[in-house]
Amino acid sequence: ELRQALDDALRRLSPKSEMAKAIAYGRKRWVALTRFLDDGRLEIDNNIAERAMRCVALGRKNWLFAGSKAGGDRAAAIYSVIESAKLNGLEPQAYIADVIARIAGNWPATRWDELMPWNWRTDQQPIAAAA
Repeated sequence: ELRQALDDALRRLSPKSEMAKAIAYGRKRWVALTRFLDDGRLEIDNNIAERAMRCVALGRKNWLFAGSKAGGDRAAAIYSVIESAKLNGLEPQAYIADVIARIAGNWPATRWDELMPWNWRTDQQPIAAAA
């Protein structure tokens, strides 16, 4: 019914009007716009992705004042760690505190890959150094 209403409106509008351009844009992408109707796993909108990106948009102005390129690079690195932790179901503050404590406690550099968010486990112990 919506497609029919849009087609009817398009016939009544001047092809150069902004509304006609918007309707034509939607009609060209009709299959993508209605894909969620055939696959229950798909969302009707992208609000989940938009909420995940909100912190980036809110922080954008603050990042202008990182102090230097090095400060901006450090901020980008820590934001990447935080978001990677979240994506892997970890609480970022606890994860970062644990990883810093392990590295400070002589965690072997050859095993740093085990501290990545996708490999991290709370029960890991460093290998004892040979006496």
